[in-house]
Amino acid sequence: MADYWYFQPKFKQRALTFLNDRPQPLKTISYNITERDFINSGTASAEIKLILKRDGLRPEILRRIAIAAYEAEINVTAHTEGGMVKANFYPDFIHIVFSDKGKGIKDIEESMAPGFSTADSVMRELGFGAGLGLPNIKKNSDVLHISSRENKPTCLEIIIFFDKTLYDQR
Repeated sequence: MADYWYFQPKFKQRALTFLNDRPQPLKTISYNITERDFINSGTASAEIKLILKRDGLRPEILRRIAIAAYEAEINVTAHTEGGMVKANFYPDFIHIVFSDKGKGIKDIEESMAPGFSTADSVMRELGFGAGLGLPNIKKNSDVLHISSRENKPTCLEIIIFFDKTLYDQR
């Protein structure tokens, strides 16, 4: 099993504490992701954003969460036989887990390179396949963990931190 880890340096200790303790979230939502359903893909990431927007999270943090979640959701839609997303809401961060029924990532490091794509012609005709999905997820996440192996399902975890000062003042 290959693992890829990325930690935003200023959040590494905080992330490791969470990953070790795994406290109960305040709220959890789950969505199924259907293979090649490009019409409905993005619904889960939009709902996650809406929940946090209603809670008053500032736009710059909402944007990072929306980008990372959408890119991951599209990857599951496009490259696997479907899967699931589970978003765990905490007072000062969000933990989003994508699990799929796919054939794994052959080389995670190669897949992280901007421009690398395994998109087929159908995906490219729909405007996907620029090879920026995983790089955009990494760019917008404080923690990114990918666990994958060729011919096995993949699990991708995203953590994005925010603190109470990042909420709109009401």
